[in-house]
Amino acid sequence: MSQWYDCDDVDERDAGLEAAVTAIRAGSLVVLPTDTVYGVGADAFDPAAVGRVLAAKGRGRDMPVPVLVSARATLDALALGVSAAARELVEQHWPGPLTLVCKAQPSLQWDLGDSRGTVALRMPDCELALALLARTGPLAVSSANRSGSRAASTAREAMAALGDAVEVYLDGGPLAVDVPSTIVDVTSRLPKVLRSGALGVDRLRELVPDLMDAS
Repeated sequence: MSQWYDCDDVDERDAGLEAAVTAIRAGSLVVLPTDTVYGVGADAFDPAAVGRVLAAKGRGRDMPVPVLVSARATLDALALGVSAAARELVEQHWPGPLTLVCKAQPSLQWDLGDSRGTVALRMPDCELALALLARTGPLAVSSANRSGSRAASTAREAMAALGDAVEVYLDGGPLAVDVPSTIVDVTSRLPKVLRSGALGVDRLRELVPDLMDAS
């Protein structure tokens, strides 16, 4: 039976965070709000738990799970050879709806899917998500929906999609944005937009004029 917490209530919020931390440490899944859509997450360093995220979504290993972090400083711990352009983007747009695909630190013991030596990193601009991440460390988080379906903008939508595959649901209310993050690949000399999203490409080009489109 899944646990449900209304995080608009202070007492339930605290209890929900404690339950979510316990679930993550046990290798279970948690649904949480972000600044874009609701996500389903697990310990990024627990391959079996990450596998449960993929299974709950009906998603293959060819679509590796992104990682959410609670601080900009975590970038260098998880990514290798971070460029000046990537650092500028992080300085201006973390926390926020910007995901950076970086070269992963080769020493890290994790399995996020067939990532080919890369990792997609983001620091969400959501107080509840950041509070959880500060307690758990990096989480592997994907949108809380079945693969190919519309992303969830409420915890109820996430529950309808994922059901008892998730141990803890943190209900932070309906999300105003309901648009996924913008994804930029910074593994090469010239950064490239892989997905347009909540953060406009024109804003990114103000910082990185040579930013390329995926097309």
